[in-house]
Amino acid sequence: MYSGSSDGESHEAAQRRIPPASSMLWVRNLRRFIGSGAGLGSEALMELETKRILLDIFKEKQQKSAEGGTIPSFYKKKPEEGSISHRVQRLAKYRFLKKQSDLLLNADDLDAMWVCLRENCVIDDATGAEKMNYEDFCHIASVCTEQIGPKCRRFFSPSNFMKFEKDESGRIAILPFYLYVMRTVSLTQARIDMSELDEDSDGFLQPHEMEAYIRGLIPNLAQLQDMPAAFIQMYCRIAAHKFFFFCDPHRRGKACIKKVLLSNCLQELMELHQESEEEVTDSEQAENWFSLTSAQRICDMFLALDKDMNGTLSKQELGEYADGTLTGIFIERVYDEHVFVMLLIVYDEHVRRGKGGGGNTREMDFESFLDFVLALENKDTPEGLAYLFRCLDLSGRGFLITPDIHSLFRDVHQKWIEGGNYELCIEDVRDEIWDMVKPADPLRITLADLLACKQGGTVASMLIDVRGFWAHDNRENLLQEEEEPEEE
Repeated sequence: MYSGSSDGESHEAAQRRIPPASSMLWVRNLRRFIGSGAGLGSEALMELETKRILLDIFKEKQQKSAEGGTIPSFYKKKPEEGSISHRVQRLAKYRFLKKQSDLLLNADDLDAMWVCLRENCVIDDATGAEKMNYEDFCHIASVCTEQIGPKCRRFFSPSNFMKFEKDESGRIAILPFYLYVMRTVSLTQARIDMSELDEDSDGFLQPHEMEAYIRGLIPNLAQLQDMPAAFIQMYCRIAAHKFFFFCDPHRRGKACIKKVLLSNCLQELMELHQESEEEVTDSEQAENWFSLTSAQRICDMFLALDKDMNGTLSKQELGEYADGTLTGIFIERVYDEHVFVMLLIVYDEHVRRGKGGGGNTREMDFESFLDFVLALENKDTPEGLAYLFRCLDLSGRGFLITPDIHSLFRDVHQKWIEGGNYELCIEDVRDEIWDMVKPADPLRITLADLLACKQGGTVASMLIDVRGFWAHDNRENLLQEEEEPEEE
């Protein structure tokens, strides 16, 4: 017979012989199988894989952040052409721009809005202007939303209503509001078009991208529809250069799209949409840089100055600009500061034409000539005055002193006397310039002083152009001549 004590001992021995579950091979294999995700369904497996990838990315960023300290990342390598990330970026950009374009009002929508505004406004008895109060504004918003759709609703916000000047009854004129809507739509469309041409999507346009944008506008600009096909490429080159002169002051070779949209250049270009009903003289058309007359004038001017027809201008050739009224020292300074044509090109050209020498001569190409003309025709703008100030600053110190004024005006004085005019006292002219500018430091004139005095363009003309000095000296007579036709 078996005793109770022997039964207990045998039970304890059996327990010792059975290993724990964690040490069993099949348990370890099962746990490893489940932990790897191989035993999960496809959806759970995908979620597990996603978590693992995100965790790896997070750890990698943490490690880089710890290694880099507190310095943030300021450079991100652009995706390679043809890579998956590059394709995804382009597709996302296309879809985004398409969505934004669909939200814009088209020509029919704008016409419908104008009809709604006129049908639901009131006539001011005093002025006859068409106006609307806030209640009318909200009612017109409802009518336009029904007829056009919800995409016009954003223009009828309370903040937009408050942007416009109100009369004593709290009413605004409908015409300024409608022009605001048209301008907003036009600028948004322009931004979409420019963003489509922005190949690397960095918010900047390179010269060939800006030229492509202008080329696409030509068929829609009434005053450019008769442009000869052979002249289109040259026109786009000339037109795009003005954008870069004003929107790329540091000459980086790219213009910010936002700055282009806010510049006066785009507004000046869009003026060519209007068909001129009256006869316009060539001089009036030439005032708009983007007109066909102006572009042809620039080309004819360059070709007339290029006597040896080598495609560049020497100092002697540029000296004939504006009938030779510019001073020699100014022409020299222009080449010192703004002409960077490689000497080998000029040398090879001289050798090819059998002239000999030329290796120590710099010549102005067409792009530099466009900068030169833009600066002289826009002397009162910060960009034009900055161009000229670099030429006036003979020592490159960032300011002008009395000897600089004497050196610059000496050539003007010589041309003035050669023209049969009365004798001048250079000290009097110097004192007059100081009185006009009123510099912060009485011993020096800076670019900031010229911009602040609002007469920087006049001062620059007096120092570089004898005709500019003559215009200043005879300003009262010229002003009287301008007023006489108006009185008649």
